Amino acid sequence: MSLLARKEEVEARVAAACKRSGRDENEIKIIAVTKYVSLETTKSVLDKGLLHIGENRWQDVKPKWEALHERGTWHFIGHLQTNKVKDIIGKFAYIHSLDRMSLARELDKQAAALGIEVNCFLQVNVSGEESKYGVAPEHFFDFAVEVSKLKHIHITGLMTMAPYEMAADATRPVFRGLRELRDRLNERKIFPHDITELSMGMSGDFEVAIEEGATWIRLGTVLVGKEG
Repeated sequence: MSLLARKEEVEARVAAACKRSGRDENEIKIIAVTKYVSLETTKSVLDKGLLHIGENRWQDVKPKWEALHERGTWHFIGHLQTNKVKDIIGKFAYIHSLDRMSLARELDKQAAALGIEVNCFLQVNVSGEESKYGVAPEHFFDFAVEVSKLKHIHITGLMTMAPYEMAADATRPVFRGLRELRDRLNERKIFPHDITELSMGMSGDFEVAIEEGATWIRLGTVLVGKEG
């Protein structure tokens, strides 16, 4: 299947999920996850009008970013090591994986040095899987309070990942749990602005994520395809 055909199929599935759940399609933003494909394929993705690009390792994305960064909006979606912050700060419009205070402090420090504010999603391990990164739900509000004290971090939303091996519909409680955490966060007014965004849903479960409130979905194979 061609990239254009995959894009059209994904858009149709997004529209159907929105119709089922009474949502507006314009609320859903698609991140094309290009971490497994070449610079040439990433260029093709941008050529097709998919302008949000997701990557998770600076050493892999560096040649793509250097060649193409002015053409799209770049999202860092993988686990971020504190010592790699200096490589990515100022290059990615959004960081989806803020999950601990050591990382928050380093992001704040590096952003302050550049005189910028960095848009971040708080990553929550809603499923409780040991293999997943993210703050535990029971520690989430304390974490949010500490992050709210940092002047150069702007919290855009929350992010989670459902278990890969789980059937799509079985992921529903994970996505619903993240939405409920966001709503409780807004009730507590920990941040001076409402948190509206939910980054959740990947190739195998994005329709369920949309039905449960996702605003950003991160799609690799189902949209971009696979090489090698």
